[in-house]
Amino acid sequence: MEKPEQNRPENSACGVGQGPLPSCAQLAFPYIPIQENNPARYSRMEALETGTLFPGLNLPFKAAIQARTKLANTALVELMALSFAVDELGLYLTTHAQDQEALQLYWSYVKLLKEGQEKYQKMHGPLLQTDLTPEDGYAWLKDPWPWDFGGND
Repeated sequence: MEKPEQNRPENSACGVGQGPLPSCAQLAFPYIPIQENNPARYSRMEALETGTLFPGLNLPFKAAIQARTKLANTALVELMALSFAVDELGLYLTTHAQDQEALQLYWSYVKLLKEGQEKYQKMHGPLLQTDLTPEDGYAWLKDPWPWDFGGND
């Protein structure tokens, strides 16, 4: 009979940052890959489609979802991808604040996102309720909705 301490994840042969659930990860214990500094990153669009900016965190159960969620290349989808990448980088920087490459990428994506949102809203109106101004009144519920345009302009 094995000793209980031999079954602990810290005593297993699991490596750090392997990403997919390795065969050595026991189902009775959660397995969370630890990110190293400056990990590989997907493009913004791949990140939005896979549900993570970091390939090392792309777990196998996502494959079924990915196959069904191919997104059209529209202005609105690009804004969604930028917003997602900004959120993912923000979460990463919470634990890796010294990663200057990620920090620079974060600020460049924030800039692109702000510029893209401004351009999109000039053409199609507010994306969020909080983007309304007092001069607009409360026009949020008036058609068409942003996704009705498809964002192809």
